Amino acid sequence: KLHFCYEAGPTGYGLYRQIVELGHDCVVVAPSLVPKRAGDRVKTNRRDAMSLARLHRAGELTAVWVPDEGHEAIRDLVRAREAASDALKQARQQLQSFLLRHGRIYAGREPWTRAHRRWLTCQAFDHPAHQILLAEYCQAVADASVRLDRLTKLVVETAASWSMAPVLAAYQAMRGVAFMTAVTFVVEIGDVRRFDNPRQLMAYLGLVPSESSTGERVKRGGITKAGNTRARRVLIEGAWTYRFPARVSPKIQARLDDLPRTVREIAWKAQVALRTLSKTTRGRQAEGRRGYRHCAKNGSVPMGDRAGDRSHSKSLKANAQLEQKSLTRKLKSSSVGQRWRQGSGGEPSQALCGGQFQARD
Repeated sequence: KLHFCYEAGPTGYGLYRQIVELGHDCVVVAPSLVPKRAGDRVKTNRRDAMSLARLHRAGELTAVWVPDEGHEAIRDLVRAREAASDALKQARQQLQSFLLRHGRIYAGREPWTRAHRRWLTCQAFDHPAHQILLAEYCQAVADASVRLDRLTKLVVETAASWSMAPVLAAYQAMRGVAFMTAVTFVVEIGDVRRFDNPRQLMAYLGLVPSESSTGERVKRGGITKAGNTRARRVLIEGAWTYRFPARVSPKIQARLDDLPRTVREIAWKAQVALRTLSKTTRGRQAEGRRGYRHCAKNGSVPMGDRAGDRSHSKSLKANAQLEQKSLTRKLKSSSVGQRWRQGSGGEPSQALCGGQFQARD
């Protein structure tokens, strides 16, 4: 039996399906996860093929998930709808930039409403070229909006007869997960049961913290942002809704009516748990921000003023007190200190100390 492998690329999965139909084993490899030697500076097709064959025989290659033809078709449709949404945002941005350059600022509450469109039709420019350009920008926004609505309607109609339609309905029981969020996550991830545990899913989406540790030093940074960008984006957008107290809105209740009781219970339990986690995390972030009390004018934080450097901060304060006492003794023994003691008693003032330390009571 022959075993084939090739790197994923822009040619799709047609070759994979053809090899599988012939009865052979085939693996589509993630190019970013192929082990490579740092000192290898020669790249040819022959060397790449030999390297992939050796690594595949040793089991060192990471295979990607290959969707079926129906799943791939819906995924292409959802991605086309996302591209249309980006095109609409770009067209609107170009129109707003054009108006801003000429001092035309809309004074209403929300843009892209009926009132805003009426305001656009009332704009007039002295130069004919500017008037034509305004009409072209408005037409581009209208065309992009019509295309987005058409693709959105097509996605809804196609997903209704999809085999993953029950999964889409179950995902929408969660707060912050509407139809487009659910369908984007499903078409990009597929069946989540292919992951052994939630940690693998989060690592696949790049939602785990990065780390660069060695020896006793442990250093963690922001999330890795590896994996699928679209699925990670919709999850982060949905997570923002858990800043507010847990509740079932009328829109969510309408989506829950036709779902099984088990799904509704899981959705409510998850909403309460995620709300508690969000509240705890925000509290820790606020506590960390309160730790940065003493900041310079440029925003930098002294080493001893960080929330995690309590012991170092105490040592800095102790050293400052010792230096203050030492300077006070020197001033007392100097001629300036003797003249000051002849006047009023007590410790030398801040003026005598050169303004470096605070005067003690």
